[in-house]
Amino acid sequence: MVFTQEIFITPYQLNRTLHIYKPDHIKDNERLPVLYMFDGHNLFYDNVATYGKCWGIKDYLDQHNGRILVVGLECNHNGDQRLNEFTPYDFYEDEWGYVKERGRVLIDWMIHELKPFIDKNYPTNPSRECTYVGGSSMGGTMSLYMAMHHSDVYSKAICVSPHIYPMYKKFREDFDCHIEPHTQIYISWGGNEYPTHQIFAMATDQNLQIIRALLKKEGVDVIPHVFKNDNHSESAWQKELPVWMKECNVA
Repeated sequence: MVFTQEIFITPYQLNRTLHIYKPDHIKDNERLPVLYMFDGHNLFYDNVATYGKCWGIKDYLDQHNGRILVVGLECNHNGDQRLNEFTPYDFYEDEWGYVKERGRVLIDWMIHELKPFIDKNYPTNPSRECTYVGGSSMGGTMSLYMAMHHSDVYSKAICVSPHIYPMYKKFREDFDCHIEPHTQIYISWGGNEYPTHQIFAMATDQNLQIIRALLKKEGVDVIPHVFKNDNHSESAWQKELPVWMKECNVA
C-alpha cells in the first residue's frame, strides 16, 4: 500500500508530504529495511507525478513481493526551491543561474529527525545495513553526497542520473572523506540525457573519474550502469528500476 503523511521540516519551517510504500500483510515480528528517496510524488502513481509519469515502484514491489519500506520525500514546488534544497554544493548553470546550497541542512534533518520518526512509527530495521538512500537527477546528486559523508547511516545509495557536471570539481575536491566499508553505490546515466555526443562523452568521463575515486576507498562497491539510448525522465528510470533493485539487492 502507498499512503501520504505530513511532516514538518524543522530547518525550513515548512510542512512537507511523505509518500510511503509499505508491503501488505507484515508479520508481527517482521522488521523492514528502509529506502529513503527524493521526489516522493514521482515514485508510485502517475496521477501525482510532476510530468504525469511515475517510476512504477509500487507495481514493481507488489509484483515481486518486495519486503521494504520506501519513504519518499516530496520536493519543494515553489519556484526553484527544489534545486536549492536538493543540492549539497553551490553551483552555477546557464539554465538556472546561481543556485545556493540548502541541501546539507535537509540531509541533517533526514538523519536526526526523519529517520528516528520512521523508526519509531513503522516496523523498520534501523541498522545501517538496512538503511538506504536514493533518487534521480538532483536527488541522485544528494544520494551520492550522502554516501560519501554519511555512510555511517546509509549502507546503499541509488544515484540515478545524478546531476553532477556543474558540481564535478567540488565532488572531486571532497573525496578525502571517509566512507565506511561495505558501502554500495549505484551510479547511472543515459546517452540521450545530453544534447550532443560530445557532452555525453564529457559527462561519462566525469562519472568514471568519480567512480574510480570511490573504488579507491576500502570496502566500497560501485555499480555503474549506462543506458545508452535513454533520456532524463521517469519513463527511463522505470525501465532502470529492476536493474538496481536486483544488482543492489534492495528488495
